Amino acid sequence: MNLLRNATLLVLPLALSACMIPTGPVEVTRFNRVAEGVVYGKGGFSVTPGDAAAGDTLKLSPYLAAVQREMLRVGYTQALDQGDVIAEVSINRVEFHGNNRGPVSVGVGGSTGSYGSGVGVGVGVNLNALGDQRGVETTLNVRILRTGDRLVIWEGRAVQRGALNSPAAQPGIASSKLAAALFKDFPGTNGETVTVP
Repeated sequence: MNLLRNATLLVLPLALSACMIPTGPVEVTRFNRVAEGVVYGKGGFSVTPGDAAAGDTLKLSPYLAAVQREMLRVGYTQALDQGDVIAEVSINRVEFHGNNRGPVSVGVGGSTGSYGSGVGVGVGVNLNALGDQRGVETTLNVRILRTGDRLVIWEGRAVQRGALNSPAAQPGIASSKLAAALFKDFPGTNGETVTVP
């Protein structure tokens, strides 16, 4: 019994420290239809891979779970079928090498939605800060569509960068941090880009 108790006491700090691993800031851009009277955080929802990510569900699974947790936290309820809204999730992960030749720009752009907001985030990253380390940039894209008419009522993008061997590069950790940052103060200010520590 004492052995079990001692093992539990040894594992508990490790488990708690895993919850508090620093992962660096996340850059978040969101678009919504608040001005048009759309109400957020009510009704049933389902979470699904976006069209481009549909064939890679296993890699996407920690991100799907993280978005589901955040949707529940902001007031939506888990639907047995499609629900009132569908959250489409996709990720983009880019690995790069730090070097000593000067800053390198890593561009993230394009449209994650269909109502003309055109989420476009231009990111200038100074890879010198990583020295010769390998780095990773992970982008989480989420679109929320009304089930009835497939209208995109919310979309957002969260981007995080770090060394390849850092917590930010681990999908289980990165997915939670990116989703939490993306849904912080949901639905957010339309068109604003913020940095979430």
